[in-house]
Amino acid sequence: MTKMTPTTKTLLAVTLVLAGAGSALAHSNEARLDEQAQLIEQGRRQGSITWREGRELRKEQREIAEVKATFESDGHLSRSEKKILFKMQDAADQRIESEANDNLHRASWLPRFGR
Repeated sequence: MTKMTPTTKTLLAVTLVLAGAGSALAHSNEARLDEQAQLIEQGRRQGSITWREGRELRKEQREIAEVKATFESDGHLSRSEKKILFKMQDAADQRIESEANDNLHRASWLPRFGR
């Protein structure tokens, strides 16, 4: 069994909280995207998410935001549109957790580059 670092424990705890059905309804889409962006940046700073992983995760966040903007173009979000967005964000949560815990890390002696 691998030892969990404090970073891994924090990311896992936040992901579990966000994955709960009640929390999905309590958070707005925008707040959830912000939380996911913070988790990605935290993983990048700490080295648990590599530059390439971060780039792909941010691309996924942009795609969710684009879908949301398309859905909101008529002035509101329907229940089915909200359900689609929540499913996309749940998948993003799982992917962030997976990338943070996949044992691919930036070597601590290498400088961090990129966003």
